[in-house]
Formats: sequence, structure tokens, C-alpha cells
Amino acid sequence: MFKGKINKILYGGDYNPEQWPREVWDEDMRLFKLAGVDIATVNVFSWALNQPDEETYCFDWLDDVMDMLHRNSVWACLATGTAAHPAWMAKRYPDVLLVDFEGRKRKFGRRHNSCPNSPTYRQYSTRMASKLAERYKNHPALLLWHVNNEYGLRCYCDNCEQAFRVWLKRRYGSLDALNAAWNTRFWGHTFYDWDEIVLPSLLSEHLSARDVDQTAFQGISLDYDRFMSDSLLGTYLDEYHAIKTIIPDAVVTTNLQSNGAYKPLDYFKWAPHLDIAALDCYPTNDMPMSVVAMRHDLMRGLKNGDSYLLMEQSPSQLNWKPYNALKRPGVMRLWSYQAIARGADSVMFFQMRRSAGAFEKFHGAVIDHAGHEHTRVFRECAELGGELQELGGKLLGARVEAGVALLFDWENWWALEHSSGPSAGLKYLSEMQSYYDAFYGQNIQVDLVGTDADLSRYGLVIAPVLYMVKPGVADKLKRYTEGGGIFVTTFFSGIVGESDLVAAGGYPGELRELLGLWVEEIDALFPEQHNRIVMKEPLGSLGGDYACGLLCDLLHPEGAEVLAEYGEEFYRGMPVLTRNRYGQGEAWYVASSPDASFLRDLAGSLCAMRGIKPLLEAAEGIEVSRRVKDGRAFLFILNHNHAAGAVDLGPLEQTELLSGTTMNGTVTLQPKDVLILEGPAL
Repeated sequence: MFKGKINKILYGGDYNPEQWPREVWDEDMRLFKLAGVDIATVNVFSWALNQPDEETYCFDWLDDVMDMLHRNSVWACLATGTAAHPAWMAKRYPDVLLVDFEGRKRKFGRRHNSCPNSPTYRQYSTRMASKLAERYKNHPALLLWHVNNEYGLRCYCDNCEQAFRVWLKRRYGSLDALNAAWNTRFWGHTFYDWDEIVLPSLLSEHLSARDVDQTAFQGISLDYDRFMSDSLLGTYLDEYHAIKTIIPDAVVTTNLQSNGAYKPLDYFKWAPHLDIAALDCYPTNDMPMSVVAMRHDLMRGLKNGDSYLLMEQSPSQLNWKPYNALKRPGVMRLWSYQAIARGADSVMFFQMRRSAGAFEKFHGAVIDHAGHEHTRVFRECAELGGELQELGGKLLGARVEAGVALLFDWENWWALEHSSGPSAGLKYLSEMQSYYDAFYGQNIQVDLVGTDADLSRYGLVIAPVLYMVKPGVADKLKRYTEGGGIFVTTFFSGIVGESDLVAAGGYPGELRELLGLWVEEIDALFPEQHNRIVMKEPLGSLGGDYACGLLCDLLHPEGAEVLAEYGEEFYRGMPVLTRNRYGQGEAWYVASSPDASFLRDLAGSLCAMRGIKPLLEAAEGIEVSRRVKDGRAFLFILNHNHAAGAVDLGPLEQTELLSGTTMNGTVTLQPKDVLILEGPAL
């Protein structure tokens, strides 16, 4: 990826020297050396500084920064600076300004304030990327390009409306096809001219300012979701291609936000255009570590298991939450190694030096407002920097090997939560997380993959609430199962196709043959209501009764074997867990949302059937992950608990990389501590 330029896990983060007097810069370099920093992201929000008017470009300050980084052996992650257009542009060219969901045109301010379909914005942002690439193409500090920053805000302006119509013409070809896909005879919505189509917003199809998902026409809103993700991708590609035209071998990326699971953008569609994926990860102190782990695994899955960059995390506290607690001693180090354990080849922070003013002045930083190295946070950062230097290149490019895949689909997410029923409590990420937790808690590694992924390398594929079945997906799942795989899906699956039209002939639509069942009705339970899953007989670790709720499918087997039945309500005795033999494999169906104990036992039983073993048996709160490279395995053991915990490593002697000691048998791991064990990849 970096053509032999780097020989260790990259360490550094966002650096904004333009916010500080020149005399501070040399002190920053001294502190960077003390902390082991070897990469700095620069120029992220400097468009106004670099371009004071339409024709003038001023890069002298950036020249000095790039030269300074090189003199101090720090790589530059060079941003294009296009995430906030200059004030002069908003004043002279108001087409760059966003219109929000409620139809209000914004004024200049904040960031991410540009319409992705503004001709002005796209012209000037592309030109800026070209100017930067031409100027710094041969600079020795340049390692990586960082386009824009945390893409995401949606726009509802006239330019977007016109672009939406063009996008729809490409997608459907004719109004007849569009009307059929959107079922526009409902509520008299038939369109006879492309110019009759308006964007779905609070002014048209949407029902609530509090819940942007509530829409009268799911097909229209779903296509807007696709269109806006594509529009933002288009602005990224403008800059991407501008850089690549001048520097064909440039490494270009952008930082993906919201801990990697950002609803408005289909990151699987973006992934082919990222030379390396990059994650901004900001967990709070009360966030379960399995939630963070799933986001890391999703980021790795974007590029077919390749390494990614941890582009941003906070060294300590956040600043945008209602309550911004400090990271406790050892936590920054622990969470950094969690990212590395799951595939990251960098540890980077926002920010290197705390801003003196404005919104992020109280956001954590390596260098605090005190301005020196004598702080707890700096000492912890320097200690981690030293450890990463000692680890060298051992872990670079090492891959995570998983036998289980969770099928993750952004379009399914959008469609599911636009649905006008059956329950407001049904949330895609929550169901995904529940299944992920069942494996995470047993230290069984999981890949999160898109519908285009090669499934043949997995012994077990799980697709929770696969509400939308896009063209080709059902056949792909049939081939996978027929070839010997175990496929698991759940209630409210196989309901609609890619236009959110219900599959005729009964649920679960295209999955009916594969699953060997028909769902007649779906019962929505109130939050305080529950039913029971009663196993007919023990199956592996599955046995007895379990609680379930949210939704309950009332189904009839059509060849599937009934493994468990409902224990309550008028559908007591009806199937709730089924297994259908299909070719050489099996298709399982979970007809309700089970409690955590059921999912844990189901995951354990299915993995035992496929010979997929936990990496280690460990107490709750002790996370285990493994990366493999050149016949060597690197086992990460992370203690998220507030108390020490014992772990049995087994009889094989392994080298602990952070201490250099040899270990086997039972060892004690201190609170918030980490072990990295190297041994043969058996």
C-alpha cells in the first residue's frame, strides 16, 4: 500500500498548526518526538486560508508545515481541506449552501455546509485537489491523501432535485418503470413528467421532523437515500480522480464517521474507491465494548478483510456529548490496541494540540492547553508511542481470519427503518448487534460483509432482519447453503425487493424455498410484552426455555424441521425456530427477537457444528482477537474490566511482544491491560 515507506503501525493524528503562532510549531515537533509521533494529518479545514478568492491560492504556510514535518521525520496525511467552503464562496455563489430537511436554506457557518450537487462547489473543490496534488506530488513528507472530512449531511435544494431526476432516469429509464417501482397509483402519485418529481422531505412525503425515517412513500425515500449517498460519493470521486490524474500511485482515502456505522452513506459502495479504509471512532465510557468491536470489524469488512486506518480517536474526553467524561488511566491504550487487534494499521488522534477557541477547544488532545509534556494524557500517549516503536512492523498487514460472517446491507437498513410497520422498536443496528454480541462474548471472530462478498470461505453466514432481498441475493444464499454452508436469518426477512415492493405469494418471498416455510402473520409486541422460545429437545448448548419479544412471526413449515415453539399467546405451539436441509447445507430461521442467552447458545451450537472454536475461553469483559501474517499468529487479550482476570493460555509457549516474556498456562491480566502473544498460526 505505501510501497515500503512505513515499517511500523502509524502513530499521530490531526494537527492544526495554522491555528497557532509559528513559535509554537517547534515546540510541537519536540513534543511529537517525545510521544513517538510519525504521522500528522494537516490542512483539514484550511480552504479559506488557502484560497482567499476565486483566483488566488496561498500555500506558503502549508509549504512550511510540510517541510517542517519532513525535517522531523513525520509523515504527512495531506487533506484537501474541502469540508468547509470559504465565506466568500457562500456570499458570491449561494448555490453552494445546503437546504435542510425542512426546506430552509442555510447560511454560511459550521462545516459540512456544501451542497454535493452544487456546480460551484464541485468546480472549486476539484480544482483545489488538483492544485494541491500538483504542488506536493514530489514532497518527501507526503504519505497519504485525506479527501474532505467525515462526509454526511444531506441536501434538499433545487440543484439536488434536478440531479435526482437525472439519477432516476439513469436508474429506471422510463416513467412507466419508475411508477411501477414506486407503486405510485397509491394515493394518486402517478408521474407523467420527470419534472413533476420532487425530493422526499418534510415538505412532501415525510411525516415528522422528529423522525426523518417516517415517510408516506418508502420507495421514493429509499431512492433518495441511494441518490444522496451516490451524490456525496461523486464529490469524493471528483477529488480522488483529480489527485490520481497527477499522482497515479497516490494513496487516497477519506475518514468514515460515526464509529463506522453511519446510516446516510453506503460504505460498501464507497469502499472500492478508498485505497485504504479509514475510521473515526469515538466511543463513550458507558458504551459496551462489543459495540466498538463490531464497528472495527465492519471497517475491516469494507475492503474484504484488508487492514484499515484508525484515523481519529480522542486521547481523552469528547466535547459534544451532554456529559464528557475523561478516559480513565489505561483506557486510551486499551482501546487503541482493540483497534489494532481487529485490523487497524494506525492509531491516530483528533487532535494533537487542543484548540484555543471555538467548538472543539475542550476536546481531548495529546498536547493539552498547558502546552507541555507533564500531563497524564501526554505520558500515556508517549508510552503507547514507545510500545508501537518497539513492535515495529510485526503486525503491519496481518489479517483477521473469521469463520462466521454477518451480512450487513445499508440499503436494507434504510428500507427497514422507512417501513411503516410493524414496530417502531425494530432497529437494524440493534438486531445486528445482538447477533454480533453472541459471538463476541465467546471470543469467536466475525466478519461483517456486504451482499457482494464471497461467502464460500465462511462456515456460517447470518443475515438478521433481511427485510430487503435485492436481485441475485436469494440465489447467492441458495448456492452457499446448497454447497454445505449454514445460513441463518430471522423474522421480518424476505419481505420486499429492491424497490420496497412486497414480494407476492407470501413471506419470506424469494427465501421461502430456501427456508422451507411460510409466514402467515407477524405479531408486534409492546415493549413490556414477551413470549417464550421452548426447545422441543436439547440441541448442543440450546435447551429449555428462553424469552423473546419485539416481533413474532406466525409460520407454517413447508419442509423445515421445527426445533422450538412459542410458549405463550394464541400461537402457543407454533414454530419459532426451524431448520431446513437444503442441498449439503442448512437454512435456519429465528422467528422472533430472542434474549441474549438464546443467541449465545445458538451461536455456540452452530459454531460447534462447523468446527469453529473460540480463540480462548475467558471471563466476561476479557476480549480476544487474532491477526495472522506469514505463518505467525498474534493473539490479543484485552481486559476491559475494573478487576484483574485470569486467562488460561494453554500449554503452548508464546512470546508476549510488549514485555518480551514467554508465557503459557494460566496468567493474570491486570485491569485495562493488554497481552499480545506471538506463536505459530496453527
